[in-house]
Amino acid sequence: MSAAGLSDHVDVMCFGMLCQGYLLVVESPPVHNGGTVIREVREYLGDDATIIAMLLHGWGVSSGIVGTAVGDDESGRKIARWIEKAGIPAHVRFVPDIKTEFEVCVSDPTGARTYFWQRSPQVLDTLRTADLTMLRGAKMLYVDWYDGDHILLPMGQARAQGSDVYLNLESRYQDAALLNRLAPLAGICQVSMDEPEAVGAVEDVASLVHAAGCGTVAVTMGSAGCLVARGDERVRLPAPAVEVIDATGAGASFSAGFIYAHLQGWPLEACARLATATASLKCGVIGLGSVNLSDAQSLAANLSVR
Repeated sequence: MSAAGLSDHVDVMCFGMLCQGYLLVVESPPVHNGGTVIREVREYLGDDATIIAMLLHGWGVSSGIVGTAVGDDESGRKIARWIEKAGIPAHVRFVPDIKTEFEVCVSDPTGARTYFWQRSPQVLDTLRTADLTMLRGAKMLYVDWYDGDHILLPMGQARAQGSDVYLNLESRYQDAALLNRLAPLAGICQVSMDEPEAVGAVEDVASLVHAAGCGTVAVTMGSAGCLVARGDERVRLPAPAVEVIDATGAGASFSAGFIYAHLQGWPLEACARLATATASLKCGVIGLGSVNLSDAQSLAANLSVR
């Protein structure tokens, strides 16, 4: 089942896991061996690659999804229907002997997201046989480090044909072997310092990833904003004050905003502005619906830059 043919031209190909997600928005952070009140329950389509493709598609950017196979079950068929309804080029492969992966995200007012997810080797291995035809002629490839070595083939193909590669590295910049394997294949690396395991000074982290071979580094810091670096250029943006309702997908929204601006040929500061504004606006709404691009551009224009 497909929303469009894989031979359709897209500007951005997003590569990664296909899964069904359940978002629980709670009144307070859950306590171990205790409970908390659920304010709202939402279903969503994940992972980050799919979220980014959906956001960009909503902003008029031609984007497509190449993902893992899904099970021939109700969750797999629901994923196929969601993608088809969105009109995004993709091919959803049904494999009878696997079960569709799912994840649960608990979002609380502090801006924290607590994840419970499945990533079975059997399902991830279906990325190895994914059809990469859509990548031909694409301007940008998006990948996540947590999809393992399966991302190396599309990254290498993208670089060979002159396409940009956007890598979500999260806090794995501390893994020297992983960093040195992936960074030279990526034109843009997004790393996160608002995760429990993240350590180091933001400037040092940016320099570390840049030295590993990635030309542009975007370091996100949650409510502290971001630092974006390219060569000797540095842009530091504090995040605007927003009422945090649900921060689920904020990192993916940052990626989508940066990719959109980059494809327009905007300078580094403008890319950082739109990415920060998009992520901030996402935190003010529940769920993973599209952030209004005009609202993000208006907010971006008024951000303070250091």
